[in-house]
Amino acid sequence: MKMAPAPALPPDGAGRPIDLDAVRSLLAPLSAQERLRWGQEVFGAGFALTTSFGIQSAVLLHMASELTSHTGLPITVLWVDTGYLPPETYQYAELLVQQLQLQLVVAQSTMSPARMEALHGRLWEEDQGGDMELYHRIRKVEPLDRALTDLRVTCWASGVRGRQTDHRKAMEPLDGVRQRWSLRPLLSWSKRDVFYYMEEHKLPQHPLFEQGYSTVGDWHSSAADQGDVSGRATRFGGLQQECGIHLPGFMGEGI
Repeated sequence: MKMAPAPALPPDGAGRPIDLDAVRSLLAPLSAQERLRWGQEVFGAGFALTTSFGIQSAVLLHMASELTSHTGLPITVLWVDTGYLPPETYQYAELLVQQLQLQLVVAQSTMSPARMEALHGRLWEEDQGGDMELYHRIRKVEPLDRALTDLRVTCWASGVRGRQTDHRKAMEPLDGVRQRWSLRPLLSWSKRDVFYYMEEHKLPQHPLFEQGYSTVGDWHSSAADQGDVSGRATRFGGLQQECGIHLPGFMGEGI
């Protein structure tokens, strides 16, 4: 059977196609702030930012806030609220939204947590093939993609760093992800870079940072660092490093 051609990635804000090799060469030596500015200038109203309001999220959100103050052009910030985040994350989100004057859009599943559990059970507790993938698709990937479509986003920036997971080590500053461009301003940053930036700009830490968390997602699938287990290895019971948002297709569909 002949394979259908892959959908074309979107053009820039002026309707011009993106030369991926040329853009990657352009972005490679730029600072995180310069990469963010490039995204806004090239994609215009089609540019947005995603955040988890996690341990390191304040860095990119602060950069976006600073860019908006310089250009006068607000950047939409998309937050996927799974309905299972710790209370501390909701409190932290409220603090950063107010402090940085963010233009926030909350993306949520059309299926409530209660309905999902009634129909599928507590998917994060199951050890059956595909349960966790289904959870991520319902609560994270589909809500994000629907919001990106509704807002006509053609390029979204995120705070992923190459040292976080095996998959992220192979990322480029700009990649195609599910028929959109994904920009990674902080891809080469270390934990030290993040810490010093937050110290320099007096950004508040996530409340769970003081409890030993170096990363945090849903309350049922996050844990503080312990011994040799730290970073993304503390997530999803150590069974997965990615939730699917940064993968080229839905988990469970050949990913």
